[in-house]
Parts: sequence; structure tokens; C-alpha cells
Amino acid sequence: MSQNQDDWLEAGRLLFAGPIDFERGVPAMEHLPDSSLPEVAFAGRSNVGKSSLINALTGRNKLARASTEPGRTRELNFFRMGDRLRLVDMPGYGYAKAGKADIERWTSLVRDYLRGRSSLKRVILLIDSRHGVKPHDKDVMDALDKAAVIYEIVLTKADKLKPSELGEIEEATRAAIAKRPAAYPHVRTTSSETGLGIDLLRADIAALA
Repeated sequence: MSQNQDDWLEAGRLLFAGPIDFERGVPAMEHLPDSSLPEVAFAGRSNVGKSSLINALTGRNKLARASTEPGRTRELNFFRMGDRLRLVDMPGYGYAKAGKADIERWTSLVRDYLRGRSSLKRVILLIDSRHGVKPHDKDVMDALDKAAVIYEIVLTKADKLKPSELGEIEEATRAAIAKRPAAYPHVRTTSSETGLGIDLLRADIAALA
């Protein structure tokens, strides 16, 4: 490993070892915090493992509330990392136990945030490695491409697959984003259970702070 990569990984470790606090839940655009800090938002289908990944990144088991009930996150949840960065946990898309009006409200909130937030530096788009890229994911990628918001694909739950299966999913995912204008060129593979890829994703995020 080169010294540059060592320094890059260490920057990620230091950022996530620092202060991280829940700042606020945002049910509507008028409640957004000021845009003085860069923001990294986490998006993905309901039950993709978003809260578990945020907890693994931060080393705090209960920072983001993980649930087996899809669609539990119903606001934009902002976490402040000192004076460096904000993480944003967004409502999952796809299946959720909620009324149609509620789902439409969350969808509109997420769309408005993604389209109009000047401090948003990157979207971490989570894909369940057991299922690969699904139509809902493609819809989100289309919207991010159109809004020119850079997004990075992160495969979750990699511990659930055999190495050969994981390799196939990684290859298929890279092919799915190859010609997308706003997609970050690499795919990160992670497991919140084993810690696989967590240090690399921390470093990616720290580079934006």
C-alpha cells in the first residue's frame, strides 16, 4: 500500500473518529439546516441496509435507527460531523408500510432536496448485493443524472454472497453505470456485519469534507 493511500485511509478514520451527532429530522424543505457544510446523502431501496451502514461507518451502533420494517425513515435525517461535514439519511424508496399520500410526500421531499441543495457533494446510492440494480434504482439514477448530482454506488450485505456471486454482481453493477454521466466510476462493496469496505468508503467521504 502506498503512502498516499495510507494517508487517504487515515483521513477517513480520523473524520469518523471525531464528533458525530444527530442534528435534526427534516419533514419539509423549509426546515433544512443552513448550507454552510458539505453534505453526503445516503439513498437506497427500503431495507437495503442504509441505517446499518451509517452505524458501521460511524462506529456508533444506534446513531441511525435500523429497523426490519421497510420504510421506517420518513424524514431527511441530518447528522453533523463537527465543523467538517453532514451526513444525510434519506427515506428509502420502493416498498414502505405507509399511505400513498405519505409516500408521495417523502418522494417529493427527496426529489426537491436532490435537485436544489447546493451543499450536496455526493449521493451514496446503496444497492443490495443479493439483488443487484433494480428498476427503482435505475429511476433514481436517471433523476440524479438529469440533476447532475454525482452518485457513488455502494453494494451492501456482501457477506450474504459467495465470492464468485459477489464478483458477478460487481461486474454487472459496473456495467450498469458505465455510460451514466453522474455516476462515480468505481463501485464499493461493503458489509456492515464484517466491516468489508467500510474503511474505503470512509476515505471516499472524508475526501469531500
